[in-house]
Amino acid sequence: MILRIVGVGRARSASWLRRSFDYTIAAALCSFAATAGYAQQAGSGSVSVVQPGAPGTPGRRLPPSTSAVAPPRSQADIEFMQGMIMHHAQAVEMTALISSHTENKEIRVLGERISLSQADEIKFMKRWLVARGAPVSMSMPGMPDMDMTGKPVRAMPGMLTPEQMKELRQAKGAEFDRYFLTGMIQHHKGALVMVKELFDTPGAGEDADLFDFATDADNTQRAEINIMEDMLKEKR
Repeated sequence: MILRIVGVGRARSASWLRRSFDYTIAAALCSFAATAGYAQQAGSGSVSVVQPGAPGTPGRRLPPSTSAVAPPRSQADIEFMQGMIMHHAQAVEMTALISSHTENKEIRVLGERISLSQADEIKFMKRWLVARGAPVSMSMPGMPDMDMTGKPVRAMPGMLTPEQMKELRQAKGAEFDRYFLTGMIQHHKGALVMVKELFDTPGAGEDADLFDFATDADNTQRAEINIMEDMLKEKR
């Protein structure tokens, strides 16, 4: 059976599935070994770990010597989250202009939806990074244009240039609506590129929380792109 994630646009390969399954089992074993509910006393005080079976099949008891080590964190995962925080922050900045730049109800509803969802996702990504001992920003403190190694921070795919942001801030009414929709479509498509690059990187995207977040973001932004493209067609 092939597992396919809707929106990502490709089936996960068999080797990926094996790596993901191994990671899931390893993480589960770590949890079971540390949790009384999943560890049982065997014989003379030794501890056995129960590995759950697939749905419909029984679990099996592993020997006391069993140990599991979760795979090391992927630097690509860290950089994806740091970059997506920067990416989402600009989207929130764009939506903040709506209330003072247009009376279009559809744009206002869409903007509120994007703002709330991406602000919440920024909080999640920051928590994810902090939990793994990683900085929440890829830029050097006090030097937003430089990364931690002193190199220029590359612009994330799809982000609006300073000139495009200036045009958006100066526009009003119907002109603002067109700039906003065009710019946000560009922005969302850039996020899809970032997700694809993550999953195309060997060893990346296998963290369960990150995997769920990235696939959900991909699906959500594809749906919003379709909505915005339809809105843009109505204005032509």
